[in-house]
Amino acid sequence: MSADTDTQTTTVYRVTGMTCGHCEGAVTTELSALAGVTSVKAVAATGEVTVVSAAPLDEAAVRAAVDEAGYELAGQA
Repeated sequence: MSADTDTQTTTVYRVTGMTCGHCEGAVTTELSALAGVTSVKAVAATGEVTVVSAAPLDEAAVRAAVDEAGYELAGQA
C-alpha cells in the first residue's frame, strides 16, 4: 500500500521474521539509512513496516536493507 501526500510517500511493507523490539530496531535502523526516508515504524506483532519517504523507494533497495537487518521482505502490505 502506498499513499502519496504533497511531499511524502507512505508505504507499508510486510517483513517476515521479526519477533521482538530488537527486531523492530534492526529493521528500522537499516531502512532509516536509505536516502529520502523520513520515518520508519516496524511492528513485530503484525510484521508490518511503515516507511515515510520523500519519494517512492526502489523495492530492491528496501529488500537489501531488510536483508541486511537479517529479515525477509515479503512485499507491500
